[in-house]
Amino acid sequence: MLIDTHAHVNFETYKERLDEVFENAKNNDVRLMILPGVEVAKWNEIIEFAEKYENVYGAIGVHPSEIKDFDENAKKRMAELLKHPKIKAVGEVGLDYYWDKEEEVRESQKAVFTEQIKLANDSGKPLIIHEREAHKDAFDILNEYASKDIDIVMHCFSGSPEFMKECVNKGYYIALGGIVTFKNAQKPKEVAKEVPIERLMLETDCPFLTPHPHRGEENEPAYVKYVAQQIAEIKGISYDTVCEITTKNALKVFNIEV
Repeated sequence: MLIDTHAHVNFETYKERLDEVFENAKNNDVRLMILPGVEVAKWNEIIEFAEKYENVYGAIGVHPSEIKDFDENAKKRMAELLKHPKIKAVGEVGLDYYWDKEEEVRESQKAVFTEQIKLANDSGKPLIIHEREAHKDAFDILNEYASKDIDIVMHCFSGSPEFMKECVNKGYYIALGGIVTFKNAQKPKEVAKEVPIERLMLETDCPFLTPHPHRGEENEPAYVKYVAQQIAEIKGISYDTVCEITTKNALKVFNIEV
């Protein structure tokens, strides 16, 4: 059994072949998937998917590139939606300095990130963190504001092995996706080798970052198996062991019973 802990199957790109995507996932032993929220306007879609599909759970959040829509009304609505039994996390939230270079924008990202951390604290639900080229600021904000009672998942981890160890020492989980299968992705492979498997999760971040051998195609939850296979090879352990332990981790963090 596999869990794709970060899948955007509600995106328009899947609309014409959604049944096929779910069937492919089932045929590849991907039993559950987590759909993260990225913008306020899409929260209803997350809820609809979670209610319609038994194997789909959701997260509610505002991606750092979408913070213009996060206001008091959105904050109140988010707090209400987090009470939904199939909404299992706050996410994806965080900082993205790759696109936004202006200090004013970055300060706004920090403020919205902090508010969403507080909502996670209040709800008792874990955080799914989007962090790109903002390792220190994201880490410092989490250390300052995140309750020790909630779990933190570093989605699509892009940091060094040293930063991974800092995160793991704080009790965070590391989520790896298709990048780890890329031939020249040395840093992610080093992270995969060194991260304790008890702190590891699998994801696709589909439709993005399609793993080898399907690079150039549209990603989908079924392809999380290639991530598991690559990690098993890197760690020198069995594929079944990777599936078993990463699934156990995800079920625990997202409070899902199967």
